[in-house]
Amino acid sequence: MNKDVRGTRKIREGVVVSNKMDKTVTVLVERKFRHPHFEKVIIRGKKYYAHVDNIELAEGQRVKIIETRPLSKLKRWRVLEVCTE
Repeated sequence: MNKDVRGTRKIREGVVVSNKMDKTVTVLVERKFRHPHFEKVIIRGKKYYAHVDNIELAEGQRVKIIETRPLSKLKRWRVLEVCTE
């Protein structure tokens, strides 16, 4: 395996849709792609549970999340930063 590829973590950008849990937020990440046959742009979304420390996040805020080790049964992401628009 190439040393440059090993150890890189995925980074995604999405919107906080829930902040009801303790130290956890739910982030909706949307991706756009073109349909292979009909050529129409399709938007698909996926929700990720992300760990957050000492940052008060409100629903609707854009955040960047980074892949990390498993923190609980469903949490594998951590909030990297809050995006300013």
